[in-house]
Amino acid sequence: MVFALGVLLFALGIGASIALHEAGHMWTAKALGMKVRRYYIGFGPKIFSFRRGETEYGLKAVPAGGFCDIAGMTAVDELAPDEVDRAMYKQKAWKRIVVMSGGIAMNFVLGIVLVFVLAVGWGLPNTETRAVVAGTVCVAPSQGPAPNYALAECSGAGPAEAAGIREGDVITAVNGESTPTFTDLVRKTQPLTGTADFTVERDGQTLVIPVQVQQAQRYVNNPDSTESDPKPPVSQNVGAIGIQAPPRVVKYSALGAVPASFVYTGDIFVQTVHALTEMPGKVVDLWTAVTGGERALDTPISVVGASVIGGQVAEQGLWEVFIGLLATLNFFLGIFNLLPLLPLDGGHIAVTIYEKIRNWIRRLRGLGAGGPVDYMKLMPITYVVVVIGGAYMLLTLTADIVNPIKLFP
Repeated sequence: MVFALGVLLFALGIGASIALHEAGHMWTAKALGMKVRRYYIGFGPKIFSFRRGETEYGLKAVPAGGFCDIAGMTAVDELAPDEVDRAMYKQKAWKRIVVMSGGIAMNFVLGIVLVFVLAVGWGLPNTETRAVVAGTVCVAPSQGPAPNYALAECSGAGPAEAAGIREGDVITAVNGESTPTFTDLVRKTQPLTGTADFTVERDGQTLVIPVQVQQAQRYVNNPDSTESDPKPPVSQNVGAIGIQAPPRVVKYSALGAVPASFVYTGDIFVQTVHALTEMPGKVVDLWTAVTGGERALDTPISVVGASVIGGQVAEQGLWEVFIGLLATLNFFLGIFNLLPLLPLDGGHIAVTIYEKIRNWIRRLRGLGAGGPVDYMKLMPITYVVVVIGGAYMLLTLTADIVNPIKLFP
């Protein structure tokens, strides 16, 4: 029941994201004096519609997007007499760019709002990667097995505290070997026995502190484990000094969440751009998944696949992951639409910028402004983009149906 609710809610979230994207185009167009003929969510047969003023609003049967019909988006559009002066292609370049950017901006705004909700309600991943000492503790002599891996009880000062390492110290090296991250610190410490030198940064000073490393039984990553063939952790005796890692998630106040949300949004942007560059190379992985091979977790997903994952995390009670996924989806939609390819928003923006630069050059040559770009000449390129994009979406949808991603066993 919770799974079905999660699927439904995530699908509604996607629908709301699309609706707000198109609303961004509509609101900016109306604000700048252009005529919006139709605002529809979905494609295919019409379910219902109504008119308010000069705009028809409606819902169609296929929930695969939406559209905002602005009079005169291109010079090939047929115009009614009252639309001639308000045609979009006749407007100043900055107005056209604002309108075409309106939908993208709405996705970014919605994504940031969702990240803010996440920061205040559940917290954001800690972006601190350095080996910062969050606290010093005793070293538990042993660790229990899965699923909890609970540590045994212990008491007294641990080796780090006894040696003088304090909360807030940044450990930069172990026996002279650099430890830029906390993970590096753990990897350098576990093989050690006896006394080791820990290089610490404290209040602008660099200290070298000898620490007596203690042996303890722990479950560590299996050296034979791979992404395609994961294996459970194995029990080993390893070195430990009794320090706590920074929290993985940091919860913020409403005020503190504002800058944190923008910082985290920047991280998502970088990851999203990287994912976009890798999309062409994922065709082979998707085909492998469709033909019976293993479905990798990092393969692209369709609207159906995203909704199913939303249902999976909801079933596990991980609503923070649910919100994070929806935020990431909005950032992806916004960045994807920035690509300078027709029929995407970025393609229309690129055409407008081209016209502006071309007319500037013409003025330098003493010539008048050129006419609007002939979109009919761009149709072959547009068709290629549509066909390739449609085939990619179909492949992704097929993979999500026959071999869906499963986050949990």
